[in-house]
Amino acid sequence: MKSFAVLAALAAAITPAFSSIIPRQSGKLKPVTLKGNAFFVEDKRFYVRGVAYQPGGAADAADPLLDIPGLKRDIANFKKLGINTIRIYTIDNSEDHDEGMKLLDDAGIYLALDANTPKYSLNRETPATLHRSYNDEYLQSVFATVDAFAGYNNLLLFFSGNEVINMKNNTVAAPYIKAVTRDMKQYIKERASRPIPVGYSAADVAENINQQALYFDCGSDDTRADFFAFNDYSWCDPSSFTLSGWDKKVELYKDYPVPIFLSEFGCITNKREWNEISALYSTQMSAVYSGGLVYEYTVEPNKFGLVELVNGEVKTNDDFDRLVDAYKKQKDPQGDGGFKQNGVASKCPPADNEWEVENNEIPTIPEPAKAFFSKGAGKGPGLSGAGSHFAGETSTSTVTPAAGPSSTGGAQNSTGGDKGAAPSVPVPMYFMGMIVASVVFGAALIV
Repeated sequence: MKSFAVLAALAAAITPAFSSIIPRQSGKLKPVTLKGNAFFVEDKRFYVRGVAYQPGGAADAADPLLDIPGLKRDIANFKKLGINTIRIYTIDNSEDHDEGMKLLDDAGIYLALDANTPKYSLNRETPATLHRSYNDEYLQSVFATVDAFAGYNNLLLFFSGNEVINMKNNTVAAPYIKAVTRDMKQYIKERASRPIPVGYSAADVAENINQQALYFDCGSDDTRADFFAFNDYSWCDPSSFTLSGWDKKVELYKDYPVPIFLSEFGCITNKREWNEISALYSTQMSAVYSGGLVYEYTVEPNKFGLVELVNGEVKTNDDFDRLVDAYKKQKDPQGDGGFKQNGVASKCPPADNEWEVENNEIPTIPEPAKAFFSKGAGKGPGLSGAGSHFAGETSTSTVTPAAGPSSTGGAQNSTGGDKGAAPSVPVPMYFMGMIVASVVFGAALIV
């Protein structure tokens, strides 16, 4: 009976420690981590080489990871392209993704995932709808997406938003995007077993793209994005590193302290020769940029795609064939690509005609959403949920994040904490040792 009492006490002490952490899934790919302004897999520099993957487009809003026959079909083409990453904009967070994620893992492919869905997202229509849509039901869906994918070692990163700011006069959305980034980072820190980068995918709005980059990197580490990505269609063949203006962007962001990559690229104004590939993965850009994602895999009404999808069958087009050749010809730079290991947080941009953020205050998290950090988000609403734009409870106040000195490191410094120190063990072993020792000592006193 005494032995049983000891074991029962030990189990009672250990179970809560494990139950609060999302378990790691098996797989051959090593998690991608951050170091300074670059991604790494262990000690090797990682460059994003990928495509945007949402068959059916945004209007269809189907989860491509649940269509296993279609995913197997498309992975064969991913291998032909030689890519290591796909971006998915919409998934069903109420479903299991083990099979789809394993197929990607087996193919050597990471996932860059948007945490929002059309019905569970920020509504930028007006300042009032923006505030109303930042509520606890929205965050429950976002956090449920984190829960659904955080355990997969081939999850590369989360996007906290995509082109929410898409004009020069709706930058009032910036504090809400920053609040969601903060909330996701905090949730990952409390609930996940390893650091997972969280950042924003920005529209390349000429009037304010630089302000966006500065804003999402300024302030305290808990609110700063772990990376900055933007959708860039400025290289339209025939072009070059200088004609496209990419040389000026490299110069502009040379001191940016966290990774930058292109979350979409591939102008279709003229024939896509993909000459930008030779620049993007060269030492001309590798000290600042970490690759990018071609837009997009399937041909949708906007005509950007690489394959035609008809009745479940795909046919590659000339853009696909030229992209295969471009990727094959341009290898990643040798060594670490000249990345910057040390840097400091950016200064928040001042308000002006193109940047309507008057101060550095951001909304506090809606009160009911605080419980998710300790209890978990629960099952997600999926794609059939009622939506969150006018649901739940909203934020009732604002807070100004500290603007103290911050070094680079992104997710490595700001998410996961000690939980990421031992990738194969969710709870640090020294902590487990303390639990075991204290329980055994307490049990001895009972005897």
